[in-house]
Parts: sequence; structure tokens; C-alpha cells
Amino acid sequence: MMPTNTAKPIKPIDDYQLQDRYRRSSGRVFLTGTQALVRLPLVQRELDRQASLNTAGYITGYRGSPLGGYDQALWAAKEYLDTNNITFVPAVNEDLAATAVIGTQQVEVDPNREVDGVFSIWYGKGPGVDRAGDALKHGNGYGSSANGGVLVVAGDDHGCVSSSMSHQSDVAFMAWYMPTLNPANIAEYIDFGLYGIALSRYSGMWVGFKAISEAVESAASVELTPSPSFRIPEDYQAPEGGLNFRWPDLPGPQIEARMVDKIKAVHAFARANPIDKKIYDIPNARMGIITTGKAHLDLMETLSLLGVDEASARELGIDIYKIGLVWPIEPLGVRQFLQGKEEVLVIEEKRGIIESQLKELLYDYPGDKPKRMVGKYDEYFQPLVTWTAELSPSYLAPIVAGRISYEFQSIKFDKQLEHIRNSGVTVKAPGGVRRLPYFCSGCPHNTSTKVPEGSQALAGIGCHFMASWMNRNTSSLIQMGGEGVNWVGKSRFTGNQHVFQNLGEGTYFHSGYMAIRQAIAANINITYKILFNDAVAMTGGQPVDGTISVPAIANQVHSEGVNRLAVISDEPEKYSDKSIFPVETTFHHRDELDSVQRELRDIKGVTALIYDQTCAAEKRRRRKRGTFPDPAKRIFINELVCEGCGDCSKQSNCLSIFPLETEFGRKRKIDQSSCNKDYSCVKGFCPSFVTVEGGALRKPVAVGKNEEFEHRVKALPEPEPSPLTKPFDLLVGGVGGTGVVTVGALITMAAHLEGKGASVLDFMGFAQKGGSVLSYVRLAAAPDQLNQVRIDHGMADALIACDMVVGTDPRAINVLRNQHTRVIVNMSELPSGDFVLERDANMQADLRVKTLAEAVGPNLVNTLDANSLAERL
Repeated sequence: MMPTNTAKPIKPIDDYQLQDRYRRSSGRVFLTGTQALVRLPLVQRELDRQASLNTAGYITGYRGSPLGGYDQALWAAKEYLDTNNITFVPAVNEDLAATAVIGTQQVEVDPNREVDGVFSIWYGKGPGVDRAGDALKHGNGYGSSANGGVLVVAGDDHGCVSSSMSHQSDVAFMAWYMPTLNPANIAEYIDFGLYGIALSRYSGMWVGFKAISEAVESAASVELTPSPSFRIPEDYQAPEGGLNFRWPDLPGPQIEARMVDKIKAVHAFARANPIDKKIYDIPNARMGIITTGKAHLDLMETLSLLGVDEASARELGIDIYKIGLVWPIEPLGVRQFLQGKEEVLVIEEKRGIIESQLKELLYDYPGDKPKRMVGKYDEYFQPLVTWTAELSPSYLAPIVAGRISYEFQSIKFDKQLEHIRNSGVTVKAPGGVRRLPYFCSGCPHNTSTKVPEGSQALAGIGCHFMASWMNRNTSSLIQMGGEGVNWVGKSRFTGNQHVFQNLGEGTYFHSGYMAIRQAIAANINITYKILFNDAVAMTGGQPVDGTISVPAIANQVHSEGVNRLAVISDEPEKYSDKSIFPVETTFHHRDELDSVQRELRDIKGVTALIYDQTCAAEKRRRRKRGTFPDPAKRIFINELVCEGCGDCSKQSNCLSIFPLETEFGRKRKIDQSSCNKDYSCVKGFCPSFVTVEGGALRKPVAVGKNEEFEHRVKALPEPEPSPLTKPFDLLVGGVGGTGVVTVGALITMAAHLEGKGASVLDFMGFAQKGGSVLSYVRLAAAPDQLNQVRIDHGMADALIACDMVVGTDPRAINVLRNQHTRVIVNMSELPSGDFVLERDANMQADLRVKTLAEAVGPNLVNTLDANSLAERL
């Protein structure tokens, strides 16, 4: 049972431009999941135009990983949105966004309406779905309009990669009677999104749309499908008054009663327009496997690993049913699929939403039904498919093989399972230095998150959370908007008299302001450190969604009743007009932070400290645009004077201070390319520091401009292209902010232009700068040869370790295969947070290369100092 190669001839894509992701109506485009969500309303508007509907579009929500870049993508596509009468209004928070969406569905009953209807997209990450629950439930209860419709896009972080906890929003959607769609990949995003809006219009319900990390944060070469047309069900008649939004519809049980009719309408629409599908449609199949979303791709890759292709499945009698509408399940189609099955295996990621519905559907069903249905547990109630973690093909392989062998006892998979088990490597990742996310060079948090000796601080949502793994005596984590309120409960039962609470201005504007109000009402001893950085740095430097300023915050918290208010800045002189602040406000340079905090912690009740300094990453962006001052002042370290004590790192907490190995031992140097000119490193009063004012860095003549060098490059032989008889899996690992994501994007775009299948999944987690970034690149002869986007255990064909620490991270080691994976290692030692905190931290370069050599074989590992070579070029 071996899968056959069905690759189609590769046809290059000519004249492709980046904006074709929105402009092309057919053929192939290269899209990220986020960009697919931008394209979706454009396609919907075109469908309405073809149907002679004068509609408008409305998009609102609040950013958060995995939807952290949706707003930026929408802003970048403003020209296309404006042309199509689609409005994007970022919201202050998720529940207010949902409330605004309710308003868009009221347009249709307004006699003064200017459009036939407004289709709306709400977005938010899992915690935002929870927060907006009341508004979403009300919106769904009141209903959508017939020419509008609402799609609720939930950014679900199943693996808790960049969240405070894992999320599965379909559980909440079920509780609110909200139909839920679960697309498997980017290729399904637009089709499922259009389906959701059509379903919303017909049923009068808002429709949930799962956007999990592995889809929305990936990119792929996608074949555009023809514009869909949706049939009006002939077997359903809506009750008198219809199902859509209406007024008056005053509070009462009739709202809940209408839900029953709406669910019937959802079933009718799903029968007339099936989104669930039989993959093989094998008559009289003995075994059925039911999947949904990403789990479906994991299953298809699992079957490939086991050697079970379509021909094998037909021969054995194994059929697959992929469910797109995960709640409420359309019963007719799934019952037809289940007929004649001896066993049904349900594979879904996280909780068993589908499995529980199937069992409820079948329990009293008098017709033909399977003898066994297993999923989260087997027939003996022993755990089978986990509901607490993400699935992968290597995890599913023994489960699927075991169930197939149980049903078809002559079929064994011993060799395949042994091959899968042996594909990985047994070496352990070296300990020591880790590549944890860290504050950027010159980040305000390097200074602002310090607390006086003997004090403690509470962490919160934002980049400043990283202080919790530094020597800052910072702990705890609470939901966004609850910062400091946990101290209301804890303070009464502990000997600690006071805490500091870090609170970014983005969170303050979102919901944190209410936490301060609660703390004042409870009369607890707490100092709120409001960290004003002029950007929402954690998700990409977006502006706060509204008007906010240091004077505005000062006046707000003063009016609430804080007992003391101080403003600290690296430029306190800019507040020459004190009249715009409360009279009691005091102003200080950041060098006075420790003394000011000591004063505040001794004051009873709630006090506030506003720390004002622009985000370092945002400074860098603005300087490149010429919109932010760039002082002609640089700091250098004289290595002959430097004693390597590390006090400069201690004072500044800065990653731009690099180790410098000399014949006299380890010294320090300042990396001028990453330095953001914060100058905190000079606070140590070290005689080795040299300040140069009025000068600029001398640019050496690049080797790349040498004619001889250019001739040598041109003389290099062209590499032999891979025939790609099977997918090629490449892992690129490096440090956030150094171009790892760009490498993955360039490779996959090149493959797309050559007409190949390509996908890339970027795992950045918390890393905007300084942390581990892994880019999973998968290439194939055609898009349909690629299933899941993440490279599985022991399946990498190559590893480019742009950073040796990330290259020997357990996640990177996990995908290596002995005597197979080619490895290229950059030997340049980029400092990590460990080096800042521990002056003698050792990268253990030789040990890391040795580890990789043991993993894949010495003959497959090559090293080079890529940073030095790049600088010379």
C-alpha cells in the first residue's frame, strides 16, 4: 500500500505582482491567512454587485495573535477596501466591536438607509471572544440582516504559542447558538468565509469562523476557485416574521424560541449547500474516519506515512468524511455516511465537539448506525485522541494504524510505524543559553520595569510581561483588563503591604482603566506603572485605537482619585506646559525612577506612575522614515580598557552589548547596527566607554562592488533543481527581527512563481525581537501534494540555523532525521538574554555543532560565519 505520485506538470506563473493577491479573480495567488481574510470581503462585495445588491462591508475587532496583523493588512489594502465600500474601524476592545456590528445589522430596517445591507466581519483572539461573549450572544440573538450577514472570526491558539492559555472558541460559540465553520487551510478561507456570510443572511444567525494559528499565520500558493452560488433551500419555510433582525423585538422568551427555527434554517441551508464532504465516497465502506479543519490535513498526512492512498482505502473499504460546519452538524449527510460502517473514528483537535454531537444524533436513531464510534476515548473508555494538545501526523499514526488493524485484522503497519518512530533523532538539545524573547535594544521596559529593592511587581498583558523571566521580582499574569485587581483579593490575606502593577497604555485604553477604578474603590495599596510607549509594540507597532496621551491619562486617573501621580520620562523637559496636567503631578527624569518608586510605595492607597518613552522598535521604524530625531551621537567601548565586568549590561539590560572574545579574555562591544541610541549603558561610569558626537559610521567599501567578486559569483555553477517527486521540508531557525520570516517568504514566493506548491508557517510566539523564530517551509510539485503546514517529527530535509541556539532548540532537533537532514549553521554568536543577566554566559558553539552532527551525521553539517560574510558584502 504505497501512495502514487500524481504530480501535475509545473507551469510557471508569469507577470505576478504582490497585489495580485487581491486583484486576480482566477488562477494561482500567494496568500497568507491574514491576507485571505482581507480578500474575503472584496470577493463578497463583487458577488453582491453581480447580484445587483448595493451593499457595504464593515470590519472591526481588536488585534491579538494569531490575528495580530489583520489590522495592518487591512490598512495596507485601504485602496481596495475604499473602492468596494468596505469600512475598517478598529475597536477599543472586542465587546465594543461586537456591539458596533450589531448596529450594522440594524441598517436594513432603517427607512433612511443608504445601502441594501451591510455584511460585517468581527475578529478577535480567543480571550477576546470570551470577553465579548455578552455582546456576541446578544448580536446573535437579535440576528443578522437578509442582505448583510455577520462572520465572527476567532483567532484560536490551540497550542498556547502566544497566549496566556489555549483557546477553542467553538465551545463558546455552541453555548451562544452560533453556527461554526472550521476551514482546514488558507485555500478554504475564502470559500468558507463566503459560505458563512450566505448562511448568516439566510438563517438570521451570526456565524463563527475558526482561524487557528497554523492556518492564519501561514502562507501558501493557492488556486482560486470559481465564485460560488448558493441555493435557497426548497424544503424549509421560515416562520411568520422571518428569521432576520427585526424591530421591535423586545426582551422575552421569543428570542430564544426563534433560535430553534434558526437552527432548522441552518440545517436546511447546509443540506442545500453541503460544506461537509466525503473524500472518497466509497459505497459499503466498513470503516469511516470523520475529521474537521487542521485535523483533516493531519489525517491525510498520517495515511500517506502509513502508505494508505485512495486506491488502498477503496480496496480496504475506508472512507473519510470532512466536516466543515462543526456546529450544528448537518444530520442527513453524516447519517448517510455512517450507514453500513462497522467502526467510525472521529479525529478532531482539542475537545470532542463533533464526536459528542454524533453520539447524541445516533443514540435514539432507529436506522443503521455504526457498531463502534471512538475518538477521545476507545470502546473501553481508555484515552485515544488527546484533547489537550495539538495533533500531528506522527502522533496520529499509531492511533490510526491501530484502529485500521483492529477493523481489518490482516492489515499490519509494523514497518511503517517503526520507520516513523526511527525517523527522529535521540540526541538531546544542549542546555545552557536559551533564546528567550527579550526587550529590544533601547526598549523603555529595560528601565521602566525595574522595582526598588524589597518591592515586587505584577506582570500583565504586553511586551513588559517579559520582565517576569528577568531579575525584576515580577510575577503573576491575569487576563487583559484585570491588571492589579487580583491584588484586591490577595492583599487582605498576605503580609505584603504594597505592589507595583505594570500596565501598558494599549491595555489601559482597552480595559485596564476599569481595573484602576476597582483598585481605588477597594482602597488597596498599589502603584500602577502605566507604561506609555506610543505604540502597541507586541503585535507590530500599531497605534492605540483612539486618542490617548500622557496628559489625558494623568487627568483620567486623577479624576478617579489616585493619591499621588508622577510622570517619568527620558525627556521630561517636553512637559514645559504643566497646566494641562493635574496640579499635584510631579515630573522626573527616568534616572529618578528608583527614588520616585520608593516614595510611592510608602503612600497609602492607589498611586500612579506614568513612564513615558517611545517604543524602541517604533523609534527605529520612524527614523528610517525620517519622522523621528536621530541624534548624531554614538557610544563605543575601548576593548583595551574594558575589563569585561558586565556592568554596562546590568545597567542597560541591552542586547546590543555583544561579547568580544580577545587574547585577554572576554570583553564587550556595542553592535552599532542594532543599537537604538538609548545610552543607558553609560550609566556604569566605565572608563572604557567612548562617546562620539557629530560623527557618523564610516561605510566600508562592500566586497560585492568589486568586479572580481562579481565575476566569481557569476562563475558559480547553477544548482541542480530538485525534481520534487515528494514534498521538500526546510526549517529556518533564527532570532526575531533578523530576517528569518523574510527568508521563508522569499523561498515560498520563488516556488510559487515557478508554479510549484509552497507553504510557510512562521512561529514567532512572543518574539518581535530577540526570541526564537522558526519558519517551516514546505515545497512540492503542486499545491495538492501538501497537507499540514508544520514539518513533523523527523521529516526535515534541511535546516538553516541562522542562529546556533535556535538551531539546537528542542523544536528544531525534533524535526531532524539521522543521515538525511542537511544542516547549515551560522557560527556568529548573537547574545541572548542569558548574556545580559550572566556576564560569563557561554554559547557553547562547539557543543551545539557537535549535537547537530550527532543528530544527522557529521557529513551533513556545514558551518559558516554568515554575519561576517554579510557585513563584508
